[in-house]
Amino acid sequence: MKARQPPYLRHCLASLLVLFAAASSLWCAETSEEAPLEELPTTVEARQRLYDEIDREVAALERQNTLLKRVVRLVTPTVVHIEAEKSSSQDGRFSRRSVEEAGSGVVIRHGTGYYVLTNRHVINDSLLGQIKIKLADGRIIHPKQVWTDRGTDVAIMEVNVENLVPARLGDSDQLEIGDFVLAVGSPFGLSHSVTYGIISAKGRRDLKLGDGSVKYQNFLQTDAAINPGNSGGPLLNLRGEVIGINTAIASSSGGSEGIGFSIPIKMVMTIASQLIEQGNVVRAYLGVRLDSRFDAQRATAAGLSRPSGALVSAVTPNSPAAKADLRQGDVVLRVNNVTVEDDAHLVNLVSLTAVGETVSLVVFRKGATLAVKVRVGKRDDFEPE
Repeated sequence: MKARQPPYLRHCLASLLVLFAAASSLWCAETSEEAPLEELPTTVEARQRLYDEIDREVAALERQNTLLKRVVRLVTPTVVHIEAEKSSSQDGRFSRRSVEEAGSGVVIRHGTGYYVLTNRHVINDSLLGQIKIKLADGRIIHPKQVWTDRGTDVAIMEVNVENLVPARLGDSDQLEIGDFVLAVGSPFGLSHSVTYGIISAKGRRDLKLGDGSVKYQNFLQTDAAINPGNSGGPLLNLRGEVIGINTAIASSSGGSEGIGFSIPIKMVMTIASQLIEQGNVVRAYLGVRLDSRFDAQRATAAGLSRPSGALVSAVTPNSPAAKADLRQGDVVLRVNNVTVEDDAHLVNLVSLTAVGETVSLVVFRKGATLAVKVRVGKRDDFEPE
C-alpha cells in the first residue's frame, strides 16, 4: 500500500512545541499574577512589537533546524523499503500459507560492490525472488545474493543495479548517552519516515528476542520512535552517518513506547564483512566458562573496588585460555584496554575478535592484577554451532 510520505522531523518539531508550550505556560502564570491587564499587548503597536520579537526568535530557531533538514535530505536516498514473502507452516504437517515480512534497509558500499544492510528476521526463509527492495527513487529490485547471521540478526544483500547511493558509516564506539540520533525506516509500511531522539543507553545485552537465537547482543537503546517495519533501517548521528541498525522494541502494545534497540554499526560491519568475504562468520574462542551470578556483592568479597569484570568458573582443557594459564576464580577486567562490564560483554568482545589474534587481558587473581596474553582460537574447533 502506497502512502504519502509524512512530514520530516515531526517528532523533533513536536518536542520543540512542548518546550514552547511549557515556556508559554510559565510566562502566562507569571504575567497573570504580576502584570495588570493594561500591560498586556492590547494595542496595535504593542502587539506588532511582540509579533516582531517572536518572528526574530523563530527565525533563529529555524536556522538551527535547517541542519536536521539537510541531514534528512542527505540520508533519504540511501534508505530502502523491504518486503519479503515467506512460506509458513499452518499446522506443522500439511497446508502452508504465504506470509509477508516488511522492513527497512540501508545501502552501503563495500570494496567495489553495493549491498543492503538489514535484519535477518526481515528476510529469513525467503528466496531471492521473494525479496523486493524498493529504492528511494521508486525502483523495485531483487537481491543478487543474501547472507545472514543467526547469532546477531544481521543480514547483508548484494545488489547489482546502477545509480545506487551508499550511506556513510560512522563510529559507533564514539557514541555517548545523550547524543542526538535519527531513525529512518518504514513503520507500518510508511516508507522513509523519520523520527528523532537520543541515545538512552548502551550495552544492552540481556534482551529476549524471538526464538532466543540472538546470542551476541550489544544494543544501543534510543527513544527515537521505532515501530514494526523499522527493523533493518539505519540509526544515524547528526552528521548523517549510520551508527546502528534498528532491530527491536520493548513494547506492551506492539508499537513504539520510547524504547528501541539498535545494533552498533561496528558490530554490524564486523559480521557483514565476513559474510561478504568468506560466506560465513568465524567467531573467536577463549575457552572459559563464566559465572553469570557475579555481582557487586561477590565482587566486593573478592576484593574488587567496583562491580565489573567476568568471573571464570571453569577453563576448557587445551583451549587458548588453558594455554595462557587462565584459572578458575580469575576475574577478567579488561580486554585490549576495554573495561569488561559483565560476562555477556566479555563474550561479545571475544566473539568479535579476529581468529588467531593475540589479545591483552588484565586479570584479577588473589588480590592482585596481572597481564595475560592470549591467542584466541576458532570457536567451531571447540564448540561447533
